[in-house]
This record gives sequence, C-alpha cells and structure tokens, in this order.
Amino acid sequence: LDDENIWKSAENYDNNDYFVFIMTGTEDFAYSYVNDRVAKMRENKNFEENENFIYRVKEGYTHGGVSANEYTYNGLKFFYNNSNVQNIQESNNDLVEVGTKENKGFIVDNTLHSEKQGDIHFSSYYPEGFNENGKYAIYFALPGWEGLYFQGVGTNLGESYPYEAQKYNKDMIVISLQLDDWGEESANDTIELVEYFLNKPFIDKSKVYISGYSGGGETLSIVLGKKPELFTSALYVSSQWDGNIEVLTDSKTPLYMVIGENDSYYGSEKTKNAYNSMVSSYKSKGLTEAEINNILVLDVKDHSYFTSRGYSDEHGSGMSFAYEENIMNWVFSKRK
Repeated sequence: LDDENIWKSAENYDNNDYFVFIMTGTEDFAYSYVNDRVAKMRENKNFEENENFIYRVKEGYTHGGVSANEYTYNGLKFFYNNSNVQNIQESNNDLVEVGTKENKGFIVDNTLHSEKQGDIHFSSYYPEGFNENGKYAIYFALPGWEGLYFQGVGTNLGESYPYEAQKYNKDMIVISLQLDDWGEESANDTIELVEYFLNKPFIDKSKVYISGYSGGGETLSIVLGKKPELFTSALYVSSQWDGNIEVLTDSKTPLYMVIGENDSYYGSEKTKNAYNSMVSSYKSKGLTEAEINNILVLDVKDHSYFTSRGYSDEHGSGMSFAYEENIMNWVFSKRK
C-alpha cells in the first residue's frame, strides 16, 4: 500500500484501535525506506509514537532470516504479553518489556528497547520484599558463548555467577545479560543497560558490581575500557583483555582477574600481560604497591587446583570460581 492509502485507512478508526510495531536494521537495504515511512508517520495525526506505533532499529542487522526471526519473536511477545503498551515501563525514552517466564526467581526474558542500541535482552532477579523506595546493590553478570541470545532465551542462566552472587547480599538486584557477541556492540549494549538501571532511584550507586566469564570477560574488558566509573568493582574470569587499560587505571576501579594457568581456550599469557600493563600504568600514576594490590588482583590457578576438584578442562571449569568465597567476597566487599 502507498502512504495515502495507509493514511486514508487510518482515518476510519480511532488512534487506539490499531497498533504498529516496526523494526529494521542499520545494514538492511530497506533501512532508508523504513526511516522515510516512519518520518511520515510521525507527522501524521493518526499515528503517535510509543502510543499506537513503536519503531526500533537494530545496529548492524541486515535484510535476512536471522533479523526477521528476532523481529518476529519480539513483535509477537509484545502483542501477546499482558504488559503491552499501556503497562510497559518507561525511562529516558527507553522501554523495558518485562518478561513472562521465570527460572529460580529470575524473570528470564526481559528486553530493553533502546532507541540507541536496539533490543537488549536480560534476566532479572529482585530480592524478596523489593520496594522502589529502598536502596539496593546491583550486580551484572556477562555470560560466555553458551549464554548468548541466539543460543536460546534463558541460556545465560546456565552459569553459576548469577545464583552464587545472591549469597553475598540478600538484598541485591541481579541482572544477567543475553548479549549478541563479545565485542564492541555488546559492550555498548551492556553500558546502555547499566546506565538504564543506574537512573533508577532505588539503586545504590556505591554498590554496582559486574563480572564476565569467557567471551563475557572480553566484553567486560571493553566495558571497563569505556565506562569503568559506573562500577564499584569487577570480576574478570577465564578470558582475554581487549579493553583500554589507561581508561581503567584512570578510574582506579577495583578488578579481580582469575584464570587457569593452561586455560584451554585463551591460555593465561594475555591476561598476565594485561595485568602487568595495568600495574605499570598504576605505578606511572604514583600508586604504591600496597595501593595497587588493594584494587588489582591477578589469580592464576595451576592445574592441580582443577584436578583436585575433579575438573579436567581449565577453561570450562571457570564457572567454578563462583563458588570461591575469597574471590566473591573480594568483589562484593568493595564500596565506592
């Protein structure tokens, strides 16, 4: 249908009689066409954005089946979810679509509809008796490969960290992200979601924690190379460092790095080199050895650590570090 037919059809109804959900990708050959159509809708009296139509753009998505499947999934969830348009949560022009599935106290399938970043998927746990007038610590967990979004909704909760974290603060909100990769885009998605929550009045900004395991550790390193000041402390697990070290050390955000000596995927040399670069950077900024040791830890586990616990693969066993009280206590004992 051409524009005039659409406008003419809409005039026969009240604005609340219909709803249009529009999604496209920045690399879709139809992106400019969709943008033009939406611009005209914004100028038409029969369409009011975020009331009877919503427009979402996914960075990097093309005109193909993967994109269409994700758009369809989110569109159907939106239309058939009880929260729908009127009950959806809004903050700073972003929309959070609250999920409908639960797993061990987590709402599994939440989505932040970000105008800047597109859809950001995550699972959320709120402590018993949660009250929006209270003040709560918050912890963000970035999963590895098997927890990415295309692996299936909720696969991020197959890791230990979101559950173990609850033991260190019973009144802590826990957010487990389901990202699309372990690079720049997912780092920006993480920052967007963290900032969304930090704008909530019930978040205690002196207690904001983050961890990343495997590919999630790579994402974590990029996040800490961009916005380390958002966090009280961070836990980097079985990964490699890809982020900006000088930005991190400027912020002095406490960081615990743990990995197996013979990690089967990454090895440990890149992590050791990153740690040594961080130490050198801190020294150049005038920090003493004691001051550095208070905010930076490198914990390289030898093979006997794993075999004594019944593990053979040093990388896949990285999730077991979540059960190490000395590690988790270090992270959650920090305060801004």
